[in-house]
Amino acid sequence: MPRYLISFNEGAMDHIPDGDWGDVGKASHAVIQEAADAGVWVFAGGLERQRASIVGTDGMVTDGPFPETKEVIGGFAVVDVATREEALAWAAKIAAGCRCAQEVRELMPDAQTDELLRKG
Repeated sequence: MPRYLISFNEGAMDHIPDGDWGDVGKASHAVIQEAADAGVWVFAGGLERQRASIVGTDGMVTDGPFPETKEVIGGFAVVDVATREEALAWAAKIAAGCRCAQEVRELMPDAQTDELLRKG
């Protein structure tokens, strides 16, 4: 099945009052549990603010993100579902739990990587 990256930009959750973070955490973890129970959850996580490093082809490391990057990812989930419509439905659940809009992109298939994952 195709895998989809569901993500939100850094700062997308800045509107959430400090007192609401516990409820947001519970709601977002409930969606992850629902996705796991449905067998579609692959991985999810939040990213540290602006803690990117760029590693060049020569191995040189510089501070990131890339200068041309307009938006920085704040968090993401990967789901393994049959259709884009299913991915959009999961994104809607994640958006409700996280209280922010989500972007959905299909990951390119890679049979060799899929085989490595199956072998675990």
